[in-house]
Amino acid sequence: MPVVKTPLPRGLLADDALPLYERTAAQLLDDLRATAACAGDRLPSERALATRYGVSRVTLRAALAELEARGIVRPTSSRGWFVAELDQSAEPAAASVATAPQVQGFADYAEVNGLTASSRVLSATVRPATVPESEHLRIAPGADLFDLHRLRFLDDLVVVLEHNRLPLTVCPALADTDFNNASLYATLRAADPPQLPRVADYSVEARHPTPREMELLETGDTMPMLVATQLTFNQDDRPIELTVQVYRGDRYRFRASITNRT
Repeated sequence: MPVVKTPLPRGLLADDALPLYERTAAQLLDDLRATAACAGDRLPSERALATRYGVSRVTLRAALAELEARGIVRPTSSRGWFVAELDQSAEPAAASVATAPQVQGFADYAEVNGLTASSRVLSATVRPATVPESEHLRIAPGADLFDLHRLRFLDDLVVVLEHNRLPLTVCPALADTDFNNASLYATLRAADPPQLPRVADYSVEARHPTPREMELLETGDTMPMLVATQLTFNQDDRPIELTVQVYRGDRYRFRASITNRT
């Protein structure tokens, strides 16, 4: 495989490099423990917390949603966020968050590796789901499906042609979001209720590029494509995303840990 100077994506299943919202959740949980917070205590406002941790409101809400999914905080309709249950004897927050199942998105990978991610949307539509798509995503055939095609870049170098399909019901805001600039996973985390990508079925195969892929990915016909198919599940074990990613073979490397659970 040719060597390139740009760091290679190592596969989008998370490793020890946490996305910003996970690190923010860990910091917030550590602070709650340090101040001996109790169930029923009210948290500062989202604006104040975002300022404290130096993150956007979207990232802060994703961090709160992460802690809500773990039963640590709870929201109310008009009064903000409250501590639900806090185990002071539990393991450190950073360790517990790091071991929680999660899926790392393209923008997450870029962030933790100091790279600049960018996208060019080729098409973004809402259409009826086909029968095979409905079977994968556990929705009715013909249900509204958000269909997104993008070219993805790292430091202005094209890396992958990506096709995402998501049930519109999981996040209606998908249809009105500009994914030339927005992160798909950040949009899901900010949904109401939040959609937290937890685990994914992931497969990779190599093949020759199509003429359109050669044009978009700026390759010749001798460059192999690595095609990844991913079905992602949320915190409730519900499938929320079916994605096919076509990578340039010289700008992608997949790594995974294989564990014998028996």
